Amino acid sequence: MYMITPQEYSRMTDEVSPKSATKANILRAYAAGGGICAVAQVILAVMEAFGADKEAASAWTSIILVVAGAIATGFGWYGELARYGGAGTLVPITGFSNAVCSAAVEAQSEGLILGVGAKIFTIAGPVILYGTAASAIYGFICFLFNIV
Repeated sequence: MYMITPQEYSRMTDEVSPKSATKANILRAYAAGGGICAVAQVILAVMEAFGADKEAASAWTSIILVVAGAIATGFGWYGELARYGGAGTLVPITGFSNAVCSAAVEAQSEGLILGVGAKIFTIAGPVILYGTAASAIYGFICFLFNIV
């Protein structure tokens, strides 16, 4: 049996790993994420222009973005955008919508219960769990110190 040293292994993986264009990837992520956020800002401004207060306009903007992300995922458009924009498409709320919906789309052939129901939160579940836990801990700390 041939033993490979860590240095040899590192050299071998460097040879076969694709080189990434880091600067181009950063610019594309910035453009994609910024584009999504710019669309959100336009939606927010339009709603406020039609008389919605800031809180309601913000809530409806989030709802519209989640639904748009779900629809784009269902038609396969969000995957194409993510291939171009990388992490820039994951950070906005549309990325969360994509994470939930893409798991559901992939699992639909396995049925509603054992497929979609069991796998819909595969990617987004930890985000929901730890986000809820962190907010509860933060709320408790604020309560203890009378911050709120």
